[in-house]
Amino acid sequence: MVKKPRGVADILPGETERWQYLEQVIRELTRVYGYREIRTPIFEFTELFQRGVGEDTDIVMKEMYSFRDRRGRSLTLRPEGTAGVVRAFIENGLHKWPQPVKLYYVGPMFRYDRPQTGRYRQFHQFGAEVFGTAEPVADAEVICLLMDFYARVGLRGLQLEINSVGCVSCRQALVAALREYFRGKTSGLCSHCLERVERNPLRILDCKEEGCRELLKEAPVPLDFLCGGCQSHFAAVQKELAACGVSFLVNGHLVRGLDYYTGTAFEVLVPGIGAQSAIGGGGRYDKLVETCGGPPTPGVGFAVGLERTLLALAAQGVELPGAAAPEVFVAFAGERAAGRVPAILRWLRAAGIATERDYSGRGLKGQLKQANKRAARWVVIVGEAELDRGNVSVRAMETGEQVEVPEVALVSWLKERLGQ
Repeated sequence: MVKKPRGVADILPGETERWQYLEQVIRELTRVYGYREIRTPIFEFTELFQRGVGEDTDIVMKEMYSFRDRRGRSLTLRPEGTAGVVRAFIENGLHKWPQPVKLYYVGPMFRYDRPQTGRYRQFHQFGAEVFGTAEPVADAEVICLLMDFYARVGLRGLQLEINSVGCVSCRQALVAALREYFRGKTSGLCSHCLERVERNPLRILDCKEEGCRELLKEAPVPLDFLCGGCQSHFAAVQKELAACGVSFLVNGHLVRGLDYYTGTAFEVLVPGIGAQSAIGGGGRYDKLVETCGGPPTPGVGFAVGLERTLLALAAQGVELPGAAAPEVFVAFAGERAAGRVPAILRWLRAAGIATERDYSGRGLKGQLKQANKRAARWVVIVGEAELDRGNVSVRAMETGEQVEVPEVALVSWLKERLGQ
């Protein structure tokens, strides 16, 4: 038997309904916030991620699924969503639209990583991006959208951590200080971070190796090197969040694992799901559009790991809606009655009533047992005698009460009782 590759998962009926519920919340929430959906390709040219995400990041160095097509071009399954959205923003001229442009996406991402709880090689993200405004209110809005999503699906006890990693100008002093600090600590660094000391010491702040994490306790932090503009922006973001009633903790060591972040950075942590406690985060990326070949355009956004969100919900005992039971089950007794069932099914389903039937040739008693197992609220019984009168019988499964209803009035009769 051919088995699925390591690090991927089948999402089966019973579980898919939970995913559909998350997606329903996402679509409703983004609607009220004024975000519009964008759908980008599963794969892009590898250069996009090298330029956008950063060649020194773990994603580009160790985690990308890259391959050559038949013309020898290097393509990569998208490891994150923002770079592809930026490419689409530029290529399709969205920078000419009225600004800001507010977009969201939901879909699979791919990273070659060690599979563990809540971390897969194919995983799914919900992300939101705002292009065309550098105002702190945009940073606060995407954070509010993120926290509202978690609140709507029922997560509790979340910790929002925020920081500012500074702009390109003020970060030069930070990089110099980090390089000087780590030059004297090379014996404790992992092999990747040894290379980063000279190339990009800021990436060491995101390393997950225990030895490197220990060295970070006394390392320079971005907040100590912010220019006046970045200080004012970060203060304004905090003021806006406070005005919105969003609690947060300033974490001076927080950086995101992507090179494109400038200014605001944030993560949401949840206890009780193991070492991988971060379930979402994002930040500002004011130079990314320009880096990818577009006009200077500020941006800010976030990404949510949906697998980790579901894991956190399970850890907190939050029950999401599962498979919906059929509202109506159509049963029959007799050959002539069986011939009438298809038309009745079509009428009910066309009216938006979830309807099931027997597919195994059971007798009427067996069909009624099947309806009970499926937890149907009503059973429409088509019998020979009722057909002669132009009627069907309808039984309320909860009470056992049964009445005859004219066939022509069946749809309206059921819709009234189903609250439709």
